[in-house]
Amino acid sequence: MTLTTTRCDVATTHGSRYLQQLAKHWAHKFEVSYDAQQARIGMPDDRVIELTAGADMLAIRLTAPTDAMAHLQKVTDSHIARFAFREELIFDWQAA
Repeated sequence: MTLTTTRCDVATTHGSRYLQQLAKHWAHKFEVSYDAQQARIGMPDDRVIELTAGADMLAIRLTAPTDAMAHLQKVTDSHIARFAFREELIFDWQAA
């Protein structure tokens, strides 16, 4: 199994709120650790979501098997976009 890592910096002043919402949302299902500035969500098959909140951005880093990356990006985007329904977020994934 080959793992791939991608990253995305999302412009928002609510990064801390969104990372905490995502961490709490998945805490019942996955291995989650978080505080107001950082979160790590560990999932099966070596999939990991790492989030870091800055003053005007939410940095997201995903690690997953190459064939599962597009799906993990889509799921991550859709969850955060739902939490951010008051603003339009742009997710521009890049190789890390």
